[in-house]
Amino acid sequence: MTARPGGIHTNGRRIAGHVIPDGAADLFHAAYQPAPDAATLRRARGWAVIRALVGLHVGDAGVHGRPGGKAPWGPPAHAALRRLIATTQH
Repeated sequence: MTARPGGIHTNGRRIAGHVIPDGAADLFHAAYQPAPDAATLRRARGWAVIRALVGLHVGDAGVHGRPGGKAPWGPPAHAALRRLIATTQH
């Protein structure tokens, strides 16, 4: 995996090093000790949503040729939002 300018890695799974790939969240939470409390998890989800929305914005700008846009950021951001929505507790 080779880093490119802007934090995108060639495998396309990370945006600025903050998006966890599919299937890795359980491993991450299992390795994180002590276990985070509910408030910490809510804050982490909030940060993940913000980062994914920024990734969508940057990706859209890249698709449309706007300054600062990076089209490869879109797909990982979409995937991150799908994972966040799928794991929402009601």
